[in-house]
Formats: sequence, structure tokens, C-alpha cells
Amino acid sequence: MENTEKFTGLAQVYRKYRPGYPDELFDYLKNTLGLNPKSRVAEVGSGTGIFTGLLFEHGLREIYAVEPNADMRAVAEKELGTKKGFHSVNGCAEATGLEDYQFDFIFAVQAFHWFDQPRFREESRRILKPGGKVVIIWNSRIDGPVTQEAYEVCRHCCNSFEGFSGGLPTSGDEAVNRFFDGKYLFREFANPVPMNRDEFVGRHLSSSYAPREGEANYQAFVEGVRDIFDRHAVDGGIIWEAAARCYAGTL
Repeated sequence: MENTEKFTGLAQVYRKYRPGYPDELFDYLKNTLGLNPKSRVAEVGSGTGIFTGLLFEHGLREIYAVEPNADMRAVAEKELGTKKGFHSVNGCAEATGLEDYQFDFIFAVQAFHWFDQPRFREESRRILKPGGKVVIIWNSRIDGPVTQEAYEVCRHCCNSFEGFSGGLPTSGDEAVNRFFDGKYLFREFANPVPMNRDEFVGRHLSSSYAPREGEANYQAFVEGVRDIFDRHAVDGGIIWEAAARCYAGTL
């Protein structure tokens, strides 16, 4: 399956169950990296607009949301289409369709590992203003019993599962280091998310490798995830331990 189609059919569950990002991250973007209401921003691989919407909430006025998947893009347009500065773009990381040298920031949030990264680097150079920054962000699971048990359920029930974040060598520190030639800023922000049973199951069903309803292993996957929740829940809830990892640099 092409990377652009991996989330086809998952847009609604993705929008509903994927967590947001902590305020401390946005404070860092503004106070350290210089993001401000006048910044012209492109978010590449913007999905259903979760991060785009948070940028607007934190004062941004003009954002170009570039997303190749029609289902994901349609949800973002429904959620954010009334905002004056929102621009929905049918494009991809390697060919955004945006104008040359027009952007102060490019964000890649929960998406960088799907890109052809050398081509994304060249595309970023084309559309960034001189001195403009690329910011790569992941909400990363923190290792622990729940994460380890979820890994085993995914390994047994998800035919395309190769590891979290696609099991790809294009995610994490090494890939970012290559992209920025070793010159970047890194910060990590705690982002624990309280979840009830439905939210915990929904978060796992929003993954690209999760079986869809009606497919083989769907019920086994759901039951496996529910079992993890039931064994670890306290007072009907569980904390999904995660951290927002932020890498930023110029090209």
C-alpha cells in the first residue's frame, strides 16, 4: 500500500482518538524558535488537522495544510474550513505545490517517517524563506509494560506491523540527524494522556497497521487491547505515557 493511502478509511477514528500536544511545546516554538502570529506556516502531512488546529489556537493566522490522503484532508477541511487563514492543499512532502521561498516554518508532525526524506529536504529548501526552519514532531510512546504488551498484540494481530511508527529506519534520532546534517535543536515534553477504555482502544485502532472492522484479526486485536486496559486500569482509566519530541533546524 502506498504511504499516502495507509490511513484511508481511518480519518474519523484518527481525528477522534489521536492525542493533542502539550502547551509547553507551543511555548517553546514561540519563545525559542520564534514562531509568531505573522509566521507563514506549512504543515506537511497534516492529516485531519489536529496540530493545525492547535497552531490556530496558539495565535497563528495563516497555515497551509498539505495532505495527500483525500479522507484525511476532507476531515481537516470540515473541522477548520471556516478559519480565514486555513489553506487546504492536495500535495505531498516531495511535491507540496507551494510557491518558492514563501514560508517561515515547515512542520512535519507524526508524518516524517512516511516521507522520501531526501526529496522532502529539497522541497523544504525550495519553499522556505532564507533562514526558515523545519520542525519535526512525534508523540512517542514511553517504554513500559503497557507499551510492551501492546507491541505483542500488534505483532500477533496486525499483518503489516513492523514496529511502532511503521518500524521504519526513517523515524527517530538517526533519521533526523541525517536530514539536518547533525545540526538541529532537540527538546522533549512530557505528554501523558488519560484514557478510558474506548479511548485506549480507539487510539490503537487509529494506527495505519491496525486491522479494519470486518477484516481478519480485527476482533482479536480489539479484545487484546481491551485486555491490556482491563489489567492496567485504575479507577476506570489508564495513562497513555508519551512524550512530544521536537526537532528543529535550518537547511
